[in-house]
Amino acid sequence: MPDDQPCRPIALPAASAPPRTKPSNYPEPFFSRMAGREKRPLGDLFGLRNFGVNLTRLVPGGESALLHRHSRQDEFVYILEGEPTLVTDQGEVALSPGHCAGFPAGGVAHQLVNRTGRDVVYLEIGDRTPGDEGSYPHDDLQATLGPDGKWIFTHKDGQPY
Repeated sequence: MPDDQPCRPIALPAASAPPRTKPSNYPEPFFSRMAGREKRPLGDLFGLRNFGVNLTRLVPGGESALLHRHSRQDEFVYILEGEPTLVTDQGEVALSPGHCAGFPAGGVAHQLVNRTGRDVVYLEIGDRTPGDEGSYPHDDLQATLGPDGKWIFTHKDGQPY
């Protein structure tokens, strides 16, 4: 391995991966809504650049994200534990372990919420297509993926947070 490459694991138990240090990139008043979510960025541990994989836990009352859709990014979730509700702009679907759902770019707005008394654990997978934008039908928020790979959040009228 070249000296400039970080030492990365070949394999590890997913639950032992460190959680993300910052629970959300959203600005307030949305940041605090993500307090019931814990993400373990598995793909980053292995140096994956084309897509991300997170092991995500939602405590009772937790939300995966604000109701949103991506302009360029496809997303996929696979439920491992618990019974979340998939909320979309077309209705709601009860999920349980073994269920999966996919969201093509530009499609249905979506989020997972935990309305039960038990934790929900799932894998989320999304690509990292440059130029992606996020839209939020129920919130005064829009997001643009910057050239550095970080999200830039503004109000829907373009004013910064």
